[in-house]
Amino acid sequence: MKNAPSNNQQTALRGPATVSRRAAKISDTRRLEPSRREGGLATGNRPGIGSLLRILLATATVFSVAAGSGHAADQSILNVSYDPTRELYTEFNAAFAEHWKEKTGRSIQIDQSHGGSGKQARAILDGIDADVATLALAYDIDELASRGGLLPADWQSRLPHNSSPYTSTIVFLVRKGNPKGIKDWGDLVKEGVSVITPNPKTSGGARWNFLAAWAWALREYGGDESKARDFVARLYKNVPVLDSGARGSTITFAERGIGDVFISWENEAYLADKEKPGRFEIVTPPFSILTEPPVAVVDKVAGRRGTKEAATAYLEYLYSPEGQDIIGRNFYRPVEESAKAKFAPFFPQLETTTVDQTFGGWKNAQQKFFADGGVFDQITAPPRD
Repeated sequence: MKNAPSNNQQTALRGPATVSRRAAKISDTRRLEPSRREGGLATGNRPGIGSLLRILLATATVFSVAAGSGHAADQSILNVSYDPTRELYTEFNAAFAEHWKEKTGRSIQIDQSHGGSGKQARAILDGIDADVATLALAYDIDELASRGGLLPADWQSRLPHNSSPYTSTIVFLVRKGNPKGIKDWGDLVKEGVSVITPNPKTSGGARWNFLAAWAWALREYGGDESKARDFVARLYKNVPVLDSGARGSTITFAERGIGDVFISWENEAYLADKEKPGRFEIVTPPFSILTEPPVAVVDKVAGRRGTKEAATAYLEYLYSPEGQDIIGRNFYRPVEESAKAKFAPFFPQLETTTVDQTFGGWKNAQQKFFADGGVFDQITAPPRD
C-alpha cells in the first residue's frame, strides 16, 4: 500500500461562481497540464464528478456562492467542510443566500473549502477564518474546542440531532456486473480483490470506513478483538493506494479505474453512479455504521468577524424543509421526520451500529485506532527486516 498523491495532485470541482479574494488566500489553484486535462470547467448549477478531473487544487477546494449578480455582497461567511459535500453545499448555499436576502434585505457570499476532514480541522486550528465547520465527524470539531478554544465544549447541544442535520452510512461501489461478487464485508479480504479507501490519518470518511469494517468483524467473530484486528489488517493489505480524502478515492476508483471495490460514503456512491450511469453498481451490506457528520459555528472566528448571526442562521437553515429537501436530493439521509419519510423509499434499509454503541465515542475511537502509534499505524506498518 502506498499513500496517494497529496491534495495538490487531487482533483475537485469549482462551480460557476468565482473564487473570492478571501477564499483565494486559502487555496492556490493550479490547472493540470494540457496533456493531462480532459476538457474545461463544467458549466451549469450542478457540476458533476466527470468534471472533477479538470481542476487540480494545491490544498483544499474553495469556491463561492453569492446572492445577486454583479454586486459586492454585504457580508461573507466561510464554510470549511469535508471532501464529498461540494455538490450539497453548492446547491444549499444558493438557496440560503436567496433566503437570507428575502429575510434580511442583505446579500451574503458563502465561500466553501473542501478537503479531508482531519486536514480541514487542522487548517482551522492553524488559522483559516472558518465561520462554520461542517466536518465528517464530531471528533474533528471537538478538537477545535479542546485544542483551539474556538467554540464551547458543548457545541453539539446547540442544534438538533446532536448538530448533525444529515446522516449517511458506508456502502460498496463496484464495477458493473460486480465481477468480484462483493456482497458483504468478508468479501473485501478475498485474494485478488483490490479495495479503494482513503487514509484515516487525514480523511474522516476513511475513519468511518475503518470503524465500519471493525464493527462488522466484532459482530462476525463474537466480539473477539484479535480476530477483528486480523480481519481489518487483511483488508488493508488489499488496498493499493491511500488517498488523502474521500473525493480523491472516488476519482481513483471512478476515473482512474483502479480497484475492484470502493468503500464509500453512501452519498458519494450514489453521486458517482449518477454521474457515470451504467458503469457501477452500489452494494449496500446488511450491516454497516451510521455516519453522523456534524456542523458548528466557530464562535471565535464568527464573533471577531461579526458573522455569528448569519453563520447561525446558515446552519439552522439546514434543518428547514428546503434545507432537508436539498440534503435528500444530494443523497444524504435527512433527519427531520417529514423529509425522512419523503426520502425513505429511496434509501435501502440496513442494520447499523454507531460509534457510541461499539466504540464508546469518538474520543476513545480516535485514541485507540487513529492516533500516532495506534492500531491503524500498527497494522499498516511495513514489516521489519
